[in-house]
Amino acid sequence: MMNAYLWVKTFHIVLITSWFAGLFYLPRIYVNLADEKNPEAYARLLGMADRLFRFMTILAVPAVLLGLILWLVFGIGAGEVWMHAKLFFVILVIGYHHACFTLLKKFRAGINTKSGVWYRWFNEAPVILLLAVVALVIFKP
Repeated sequence: MMNAYLWVKTFHIVLITSWFAGLFYLPRIYVNLADEKNPEAYARLLGMADRLFRFMTILAVPAVLLGLILWLVFGIGAGEVWMHAKLFFVILVIGYHHACFTLLKKFRAGINTKSGVWYRWFNEAPVILLLAVVALVIFKP
């Protein structure tokens, strides 16, 4: 049983790390999309954003499922305050992921109204969310 727990935890960490790499990079593509005037370059950036979003989603689903297995099957953080706080931030991360999708749809439709500067600020959110989640897991307040 301990071996299964360690593998689940290992894959959870790797998938979360990979998912967050996408959450960090996708808004950087949005910065470029918001500022791009060349239609060919815009199309190329949009293709990159589409592929990255699909890949991020493929990583996010098992990452969340493995986290649920750690919590519900292996009892990690069960009934503890820090886990409830962590789950709150995980829901915010999922919401951020969804917001990225909503913004991507606007870029696809050619109706983006936000500036590159706005996307630079938007790009800071996953850093703060990751810091909150990691701090909760490490310190378990």
